[in-house]
Amino acid sequence: MVARSAEEMAEGLAFLLARHGAIAQVLLRTALSSSGLTPRHMMTLKHLDSGPVSQQALIDMLEVDPSVLVAVLNDLEREELALRRRDPADRRRHIVEITPSGVAALRRSDEVLAEVEGELFTDLSDQERTTLRALLTRINTSPDHFSCSED
Repeated sequence: MVARSAEEMAEGLAFLLARHGAIAQVLLRTALSSSGLTPRHMMTLKHLDSGPVSQQALIDMLEVDPSVLVAVLNDLEREELALRRRDPADRRRHIVEITPSGVAALRRSDEVLAEVEGELFTDLSDQERTTLRALLTRINTSPDHFSCSED
């Protein structure tokens, strides 16, 4: 393996992505802090905004450990932003849905996200933002990679 200079490492895609991801995380967390939501809360509410889903389906969508989702849902229920209930057709299953307060919180957090994205990507055209989004969704990741913390 060839040793890379510090300058070459700083220009490496993984390094650049990690650096800018960390910056985005700090900006988003700071912007969301007044609402008491975290990016993970926001993503959970985003998935629930389409309609009620089973807790297991939500685990699959978010690609998180069940214990992580339970903690997130506990937070959201405590703030009355989401509701868990037993599935009448299968009492072993929990159905999760967003509440009207959750919808309002999500709309506010969408505005915060737009502001953060505006700040982060101010030098990118709309087409460049679309291209970046498309490229980021194609990055090879798997659930095994999600042991890293997002909170």
